[in-house]
Amino acid sequence: MNPVYEKLERCLESYRDKIQFVPKAALVLGSGLGDYADQIQVEHTLDYHEMEGFPVSTVPGHKGRFIFGYVGELPVVCMQGRVHYYEGYEMSDVVLPIRLMKLMGAEILFLTNAAGGIQAGMQAGDLMLIKDQISSFVPSPLRGQNIGELGVRFPDMSKIYDEKLRRIVKKAAAELDIDLKEGTYLQLPGPQFETPAEVAMCRTLGADAVGMSTACEAVAARHMGMRVVGISCISNLACGISAAPLSHEEVQETADKTAPRFRALVTETLTKIASAGGKEG
Repeated sequence: MNPVYEKLERCLESYRDKIQFVPKAALVLGSGLGDYADQIQVEHTLDYHEMEGFPVSTVPGHKGRFIFGYVGELPVVCMQGRVHYYEGYEMSDVVLPIRLMKLMGAEILFLTNAAGGIQAGMQAGDLMLIKDQISSFVPSPLRGQNIGELGVRFPDMSKIYDEKLRRIVKKAAAELDIDLKEGTYLQLPGPQFETPAEVAMCRTLGADAVGMSTACEAVAARHMGMRVVGISCISNLACGISAAPLSHEEVQETADKTAPRFRALVTETLTKIASAGGKEG
């Protein structure tokens, strides 16, 4: 058996030994949304350490556990603390949680993150719906022997972010009177913040926001047939656009301030997905 798939199977077995819960949607909680899972109707929690071989986040503020419960009537699994490529993990480990949540039963993946704003007119605290992405600067999670149990060798990525789900997010934002930007997200390896020249490159390539996660997760999810939607919290203006030096503290502070609007948008979106059966826009 493929060692990557074998590790995934062990994690799935650990989960099934402890918890009998089938989520329909998976939510990755980025900076500022770490406490979101505490506000849902919680049924179970599962610490990452309780699963053999599961990668554990080393980033401050990431709790490192799965939360299972309901947003309205929608059964969800929330990932409190994602794993980043810059932490030193293999890319197959970075996306293992995404693959695991699909095997748990989730058909929809809701990705959130904190990102640096590049798009003209953006300000710290803006929310950006991801319409497309650039993941060319980090290794593909599909590199190596294809795992046929997960998906095909050459999966299509022409509509990586589901159009119907994006329409639901836009409708939710309009009803909540939240100004929602839309743009392309670019993932760089990190952990250092980008130089002004790198930000200029990202803008030339068509990116509206830049960060250190998310894109690889979306690729892995689409490989498995999940429907993907993503929102970035613009926690700072990228280097060269902002005159101030960048810091993780600034990112966290802005994300925390934006969290109430972000939480409201996520909840309203998931509620609408539930009422639509995840199928209608």
